[in-house]
Amino acid sequence: MRKINLMNEASRNAEVVIESVRKPPGITTGLPGGKKVAFKRYVAATEGGLHAKLAAQHGDALAKALIAGDPEIDRELVGREVGETQTVFLSGGGEVLHASPSLVEVIFGTDGKERERKPAESVAANTNEESPVRFTKLRLKRGELVTKFAVVRTIQIKHTSGLSYDFLYAMAKELADKDEVARLGAGPKGRDPLIFQENGARYQAFLEGRIDGPRYKLLLHLSNLELRTLAAAAS
Repeated sequence: MRKINLMNEASRNAEVVIESVRKPPGITTGLPGGKKVAFKRYVAATEGGLHAKLAAQHGDALAKALIAGDPEIDRELVGREVGETQTVFLSGGGEVLHASPSLVEVIFGTDGKERERKPAESVAANTNEESPVRFTKLRLKRGELVTKFAVVRTIQIKHTSGLSYDFLYAMAKELADKDEVARLGAGPKGRDPLIFQENGARYQAFLEGRIDGPRYKLLLHLSNLELRTLAAAAS
């Protein structure tokens, strides 16, 4: 059970539970005619079908070989369905690494050119520390959120007791009544993006509240991409 240390606008904080939003039972992805849709992965190419291997094998005759016989296609493997996979690190020469490589942080300028390269720093999680996640001054109407930020993940915040129920219900009701989402921040000053695990992604977080009588729902929408028009991005 994962937890988050959350503070309201009255500077009262509590440790509450978070969990990923699950799709309600009975809801499936389908086409207008009722046909169900399933997402699957297939083998597109094998190592022997990559350009470097083919170029080394055929040399200047590669173009003619591709036209004549499709040597890039392994007929025994290409098109097969891919099941569960595991991450494997490879060296520059394509050899399997049996220990995780050292991470390097590469910084690029606005022109796309590399500016700096340095060892990556280990970044700690910041959502369940002494400094709680708190409200910032930024508020958006619910309809504005999806036009300004790409939401990549949504998690639900839940109570663990009667006291935390009152604490969270009051948040949800205030946001629902105003039809707003509140931006949350982490760190000592409440300005940092949220990081849920060590070296994890940095998210801008927006809290939405929904009310149905005594029931409530607090949804924390996470984004790592701000949407801008070309004119705004240029300025």
